[in-house]
Amino acid sequence: MKPDSNFDGLKLENQLCFPLYAASREVIKQYKPYLDKLNLTYTQYIAMLLLWENKTMTVKEMGEHLYLDSGTLTPLLKKLEAKGFINRVRSTEDERNLNITITKAGEKLKEQATEIPVKIHEGTKLSKEELEGFYKTLYTILKK
Repeated sequence: MKPDSNFDGLKLENQLCFPLYAASREVIKQYKPYLDKLNLTYTQYIAMLLLWENKTMTVKEMGEHLYLDSGTLTPLLKKLEAKGFINRVRSTEDERNLNITITKAGEKLKEQATEIPVKIHEGTKLSKEELEGFYKTLYTILKK
C-alpha cells in the first residue's frame, strides 16, 4: 500500500507540539532533584522566581506572567503560604485583588536556589549561543 502524503502532516514527528512537550518534560525532570532539596514543585519554583524578581504581585499579574489560570495558582500559592514563603493579602483598594508578597523565609530560599540555573544549563548540553537562540525562538512563540 502506497503512503498517503495527504496525511504526512499528521505524523507525530511532524508536529511542533510534540518535541516542545517532550523537551519540556525532560527539562522539568532535570529540575526535580534540586527542587526536592528546596521542598518546591516546579510550578512553585517558577512562582518563586517571579516573586524573587518582583517582591509583590497580584494573583492576576502572576497568572499573566506564568501562563497559569487562577484555578492552578490559588492552591499553589496556598501551599507556598503554608510553607512560610509568601503572604497572601487582599488589596485594601480593591478586595477582588489578592496581593502576593514574598516573606523573609522566601527570600532566604533564593540563596539556596542560585545553583539551579547553572546545573540545568549544564544538563541541556547546549552551548551558550545555542541556548540563547533557543530562548529567543521560544519567547517568539509565546508572544501574542
